[in-house]
Amino acid sequence: MDFAVLKRVLAAFEREGLAYAIFGAAALNLHGLARFTEDLDVFIAPTADNVDRLKAALRQVFDDPEIEQISATDLLGEYPAVQYVPPHGVFHLDILTRLGDAFAFDDLEVVRLPLEELTVNVVSPRTLYVMKRDTVRLKDKADAALVKERFGLEEP
Repeated sequence: MDFAVLKRVLAAFEREGLAYAIFGAAALNLHGLARFTEDLDVFIAPTADNVDRLKAALRQVFDDPEIEQISATDLLGEYPAVQYVPPHGVFHLDILTRLGDAFAFDDLEVVRLPLEELTVNVVSPRTLYVMKRDTVRLKDKADAALVKERFGLEEP
């Protein structure tokens, strides 16, 4: 992942007042558990106004007319996830307002963590653990075990 682009995106999220929460491998890294990733997984609050803030933030970083294709209709609809791939580089974003029936934005426990000069919204270790422990992907199960051990988590 291009760290400079990641920081610019997150700084734009903060400037726009986007209601968001980082999850996935980027969240692991922000919690001090190194894991390679090429994307940023982010939940956003499911409102049309928040989707507008997302698009405004992305326009600050990327000169890409495709940003306008991101719609509240998609993110608030039956399949509430979109992938945004900027026109250059290897960085991309997976943007969700809900993860099936398992997680909605309001279900997430969010903490503020430092990322150099920024402070960003990240799901808590407990939320990250619960999100990863019951998936079928082996790397998610391994991540869950690592989070559980590192943060001394008990089963909920």
